[in-house]
Amino acid sequence: MTFLRRAATLAVPLAIAGLTLAGCNQAKPDKAFGEKVRAYLLEHPEVLMEASQKLQEKQAAQQAVSAQKAIGQYRQAIERDPRDVVINPNGSITVTEFFDYRCGYCRHAAPEIVELVRKNPDIRLVLKDFVIFGNDSEAAARLMLGAKDQGKSLELYKALMAENALDAAGALRIAQGMGIDMAKAKAAGESQAVTQHLADTGALAKTLALSGTPAFIVGDTLIPGADINALKLAIEQTRASKAKAG
Repeated sequence: MTFLRRAATLAVPLAIAGLTLAGCNQAKPDKAFGEKVRAYLLEHPEVLMEASQKLQEKQAAQQAVSAQKAIGQYRQAIERDPRDVVINPNGSITVTEFFDYRCGYCRHAAPEIVELVRKNPDIRLVLKDFVIFGNDSEAAARLMLGAKDQGKSLELYKALMAENALDAAGALRIAQGMGIDMAKAKAAGESQAVTQHLADTGALAKTLALSGTPAFIVGDTLIPGADINALKLAIEQTRASKAKAG
């Protein structure tokens, strides 16, 4: 049984990953061995779950290594693009969030992000509008970017994120209710410069292999998904490192 367990554990990840041996000489399949493996897996399906979990862990580790290299290479674009909306611009710890206004996980995380920034003035929050949910998401992103110089970015971010099924009309209504100069915001948001900015952000997300939103970057650490505890840990580690270095 031990031999079969090892064989199954090795075989299953390859099957899941869809790997092939193209270009290599393949040995003839051992039918009897294959039947034994199949029978064992049917009797012990937990082996499949174990193998799948190991594969996911390995992929996550590989993604982290790749992301760390890319973050170092593109740090300026990630942290210091002057076109981005930045909250607490004088903060010493930069947190970059790639998000979409119609992303449920982003909306779930938003209140904690707002509270984190308000309670920690040393956190410099860079908001990256990574549009993945269509025209309404793009309309909200353009509105935010168009109004970024009016001093209400954090409040607008919070309000837009609090709206379920946000659409273009809803984004306009929210901004008008906050006293934002809509003529200026619309003119700036609909400019070719903002079109290019959104395209550049999407390209950067692709370069970083971000598969969805939200995604946070703190230093060399990528936190995929709305894992606020992991985000807070990365912030604390960065803060401790800065204190030690200072």
